[in-house]
Amino acid sequence: MKHFLGIEDEEFIRGKVPMTKKEIRILTLAGAKIGKNDIVCDIGAGTGSLSIEAALLAKAGHVYAVERKKEAVELIRQNAAKFGIENVTIIESEAPAGLERLPERLDAAIIGGTGSHLEEILEFLDKRLKPGGFIVINCITVQTLASSLAYMRKKSGYLYDTVQVQVNRLKKVGPYDMAEAINPVYIISCHKANV
Repeated sequence: MKHFLGIEDEEFIRGKVPMTKKEIRILTLAGAKIGKNDIVCDIGAGTGSLSIEAALLAKAGHVYAVERKKEAVELIRQNAAKFGIENVTIIESEAPAGLERLPERLDAAIIGGTGSHLEEILEFLDKRLKPGGFIVINCITVQTLASSLAYMRKKSGYLYDTVQVQVNRLKKVGPYDMAEAINPVYIISCHKANV
């Protein structure tokens, strides 16, 4: 099956769990630079939309979806089955506790939800991320943005850049097309130096 980034949102089984929207997934995955053989973790995986697309990019690699909410874990299972994904392992746990089950080395990490444990999660990932690897942090609050940037400023071994994305989609309203805003997201792409 040929895969192009940006599976339509409607293709995913959602329930009441928040999902990373298509346009944000595309930018997140571009920042993670996932290769065919890569080992990736998706922390705060939600519906698994990012995990599914990451698994399609890392066809000969593996993706670990870390999620604490039971409903979301079930949605990840359902979405993996729907898309025929076999290279995703679900770790049902809050981070950072469940991260001990990750492999010793990661090529990329995506962070979508951390609860109040962002710094501990970043510290853990820093130890497991290979030199040359990538961490992408999606921030929907300014507090997460500020904490993420403060952490990266402390870590001299990372190059990082941040973009704020505000997407609007046109929605049919009778004979008209109306702009419908999607919540803004800050995307921080971090590259670990080859040391």
